[in-house]
Amino acid sequence: MAKAKTLSEIELSKLLSYIKTTKNPKRNRLMILLTYWGGMRVGEVAALCVSNVLNDDLTVKDEIILTPHQTKGNRSRTVLMPEKLKIEVENYLNANLLIKANRALPLFLPARGFGGELTVKGFTADSLTHTFMRFYKEAGIDNGSSHSGRRTFITRLASRGVSARVLQELAGHKHLSTTQQYIDINDDMKRKALELL
Repeated sequence: MAKAKTLSEIELSKLLSYIKTTKNPKRNRLMILLTYWGGMRVGEVAALCVSNVLNDDLTVKDEIILTPHQTKGNRSRTVLMPEKLKIEVENYLNANLLIKANRALPLFLPARGFGGELTVKGFTADSLTHTFMRFYKEAGIDNGSSHSGRRTFITRLASRGVSARVLQELAGHKHLSTTQQYIDINDDMKRKALELL
């Protein structure tokens, strides 16, 4: 099985520009950015509820606590929220006050049916995987997949000198060897390494 594509800044910008043209741009942007800026798996994004991201006082949480049934491998994990991702969550929920008002709802609701009406049932991991693949294809990005955001997240942090152990924790991997498989080594990373001599 081929590895997911790691996106450059230009490709991510191209993807986000395409997302602006979709029927639900704020929702779609946040779903994508949770993988790129939070390192979340597509199944974790699909499993999110409003209560995962909002405190009781309706402020955005600093971290997302995922329960075992929301993660791969049935192990709970914590996803730290950088400030720019918290702003994206706030923008999305402020544009979707009906979702924001019900903490038990899935965070992301797909439009279904001929009229595009919303359903209270959220995305499945499989349906969101297909949605992401459609985004990449329609944005003109070859080989993009639902795992591209997560792979890009890990590779970018590695290229900025974040240690493999910290990356392992941020990714929620049980084994360091799994994290290392996500890192795409490029010429720029090799040049920076040589400058450390």
